[in-house]
Amino acid sequence: VYTFGPTFRAENSNTSRHLAEFWMIEPEVAFNDLNDNMDLAEDFIRYVIKYTLENCADDLKFLEQRLIDEEKNKPQAERSEMALLEKLNFVLENNFIRISYTEAIEILKNSKPNKNKKFQYLIEEWGADLQSEHERYLVEKHFKSPVILFDYPAKIKAFYMRLNEDGQTVRAMDILFPGIGEIVGGSQREERLDVLIEKMNALGIPEEELWWYLDTRRFGTAIHSGFGLGFERLVLFVTGMTNIRDVIPFPRTPQNAEF
Repeated sequence: VYTFGPTFRAENSNTSRHLAEFWMIEPEVAFNDLNDNMDLAEDFIRYVIKYTLENCADDLKFLEQRLIDEEKNKPQAERSEMALLEKLNFVLENNFIRISYTEAIEILKNSKPNKNKKFQYLIEEWGADLQSEHERYLVEKHFKSPVILFDYPAKIKAFYMRLNEDGQTVRAMDILFPGIGEIVGGSQREERLDVLIEKMNALGIPEEELWWYLDTRRFGTAIHSGFGLGFERLVLFVTGMTNIRDVIPFPRTPQNAEF
């Protein structure tokens, strides 16, 4: 099954990459584990970008020139390292590197920007929530390819994500792209009723409020996984626009509901 519809952000994020209301493509696939989920998300994004390159070449050339002209007014340090078409081909031509959150934390901890205190948010210990600067460092500087991070700490992810055997991490995954950081977030879902109830109790989530969700597990269910792809963030990436408010007809941002 899949849904494509409006989504509302819980956090009060007011940046050039965030909207208070945006559109999300969300597939959910029976019998898919986390690896299948990563395969589907990677194939999906590659297909859309390849289709756009093949069918909208003139538009993309125009958008590439627009970006070059816009960036002439920026300081060198703030300009994109890659032209638009180069960036799109970068995604198609490079294998998506898959690494665990734990490996990523080690790389970031030992990275020059972290040691030289150049990151705005320094990485000091396992369990830290990664920021856009960390995600972009992994993609643009360390691996020089799109990256899929998986097996995140349970404490920084949603309660419905499947708990790993270590009891510390969950079967979550994020796809990171150059320029924007996270473009897809998803997970294998917790199909075991007892584990789900235990996690809800630990987080203080009342069972009676989610009785309908627990009922989908109560009589047994299949392994299943899904992900969310922010539509405007994908449009932002493919068009080379620099502000997400330029790729949606009526941008809804925190404290703003004019339309």
